[in-house]
Amino acid sequence: MNVLVIGSGGREHALTWKLNQSKNVDKIYCAPGNAGMDDIAECVPDIQGTDIEKLLSFACSHNIDFTVVGPEVPLSMGICDAFEAQGLKVFGPSQKAAALESSKVFSKYFMNKYNIPTAAFEVFTELEPARKYVRQMGVPIVIKTDGLAAGKGAVICQTLEEADETLNEMLVSQTFGDAGARVIIEEFLLGEEVSVFILSDGENFKILPCSQDHKAVYDGDTGPNTGGMGAYAPAAMLTPDLMETIIETVAKPSIEGMALEGHPYRGLLYAGLMLTPKGPKLLEYNCRFGDPETQAVLPLIKSDLLELLLASVNGTLDQVTLEVHDKAAVCVVIASGGYPGKYEKGHSILGLDWPFDADTIIFHAGTRRKRNTTVTAGGRVLGVTAVADSIPEAIKKAYTAVGKITFNQAYYRKDIAQKALRNLMK
Repeated sequence: MNVLVIGSGGREHALTWKLNQSKNVDKIYCAPGNAGMDDIAECVPDIQGTDIEKLLSFACSHNIDFTVVGPEVPLSMGICDAFEAQGLKVFGPSQKAAALESSKVFSKYFMNKYNIPTAAFEVFTELEPARKYVRQMGVPIVIKTDGLAAGKGAVICQTLEEADETLNEMLVSQTFGDAGARVIIEEFLLGEEVSVFILSDGENFKILPCSQDHKAVYDGDTGPNTGGMGAYAPAAMLTPDLMETIIETVAKPSIEGMALEGHPYRGLLYAGLMLTPKGPKLLEYNCRFGDPETQAVLPLIKSDLLELLLASVNGTLDQVTLEVHDKAAVCVVIASGGYPGKYEKGHSILGLDWPFDADTIIFHAGTRRKRNTTVTAGGRVLGVTAVADSIPEAIKKAYTAVGKITFNQAYYRKDIAQKALRNLMK
């Protein structure tokens, strides 16, 4: 099969890397791709992931048999509907099903309708009623944009002043544009966060290895939120009983609810959960593979990824087997100094030619080729993933590899997966 992967980040590199292992893949194209994907696929740098018309034209002219959509924005634009209308097989939810991510207001009302446990919330479009509600609820409190904000649309406000500033940015200054025209204010939940990947064909579903992301930019979960500074899998705190609770209270009602809404969910539904003292509560949905969780999850999957994704599209997920390695994986993100704020691009990356072993994978995120050199081209530059028999071994291996790579103003958290160690010691 000829496969097209849409996107240019670490998640898309991981998807390309795993799809490349399938015996049924002939050639992979990546649009626009990055410097790392260029080693195992043909990149199409002049077509952006949001240019649906050009992507359709490319798929038709290059006999693409199967397309995998990585990022959320093209999904929210209806790329899967457009491809399917042309008779092309594409992995990802329809535009209406993708509203679970593209509109947090829609998703919160959906959770309430189908009794999926979540934080108490209210929706606002005007500043003063929103400020009044914050004072009624007290701090800490969480304020979210309704629309997509590249992983930065959820702010935990510890003080009333911080809440006022956030509401002003969203509703008055319109820092997030239309995405912040409506805001959700919800209760702050205490507990451990976990990412659950639900692969669905609209009726049947399978749970991939669960992961834990590290969103804050600095060690100890401090500083502003990012797209994710690292992840590990499997999530150490998920016991079999807890996993069964998540399946019954979150996964099943989510897939069944979307079918009842008339928009069967086909694709990857990523549930971001908080494990509270009162049980798991759903924070948000993402309608695609997580980033950087994918870089920790896919190396643990023994099964053919192409076969799994095709079964999701064809409605035959109950006919394939999901096999998982009995190992652990840790991914450490190396970012540009200043991220998630202003940062520089174009710095040469040293150490990528180090002879890493097969269980150490360097996933590229914000990189590009400049003559014969790989240079930085984004906030999150690389995801260094190590696979080992245990989480402590994977941590050690990942950070050893991180130490071999550098570029000007490189930054990474030094405590990725330490939460797992704390849970393993309980």
